[in-house]
Amino acid sequence: MSHDGKRFWDRHARNYDRSMVLLGRPMARAGDLVASSVAGLGRVLELAAGTGHITLRLARAAEQVVATDYADAMVAALRERTSGLANVRCERADLYDLPYPAGSFEAVVAANVLHLVPDVPKALAAMRRMTRPGGLLVVPTFCHAETVVSRTLSRLLTLTGFPGLQRFTSVSFRAALQSAGLEVTRFEVIPGPIPIAYAEAKSL
Repeated sequence: MSHDGKRFWDRHARNYDRSMVLLGRPMARAGDLVASSVAGLGRVLELAAGTGHITLRLARAAEQVVATDYADAMVAALRERTSGLANVRCERADLYDLPYPAGSFEAVVAANVLHLVPDVPKALAAMRRMTRPGGLLVVPTFCHAETVVSRTLSRLLTLTGFPGLQRFTSVSFRAALQSAGLEVTRFEVIPGPIPIAYAEAKSL
């Protein structure tokens, strides 16, 4: 992950929740689906947890959650939001350099991060290494190129310094998962100003 991207999220951590008032409409449905996907699982790794909206859902569904972000300010906000949750541990981690043994988790959740990474196959490979054989990847992702409105908003976000690197459509996103050797087991496009393609996948 780039240093410029990290600086952006460190600067904007306090404003992130406000930005979700406009762009986060699909997140409620995505959160419900994520929680359902990990219900009853033991150990779940969350990458790019941000300020913890999805983390709270995971904590109610799984036995243990390791919630991570690579921006220090995001981790601070994440710890504040999840304080008092005994089954959540918050840590700083870069998804390209994860400090956990291979196969440590039953599921990896990475919500709205794959459009930010420079190398999608490498990011997916890192996630796969963290899961036990047959483990689950849950990767809801904003699709900036899905509609005329989303393409326009994406261009406007670029003017703020937003570090978006991938402009997926739902079709190109699903193809990227399959090209990385993943079996897509659930897929749903959630409407919104920038739609979210919700995907669950397993290694082939």
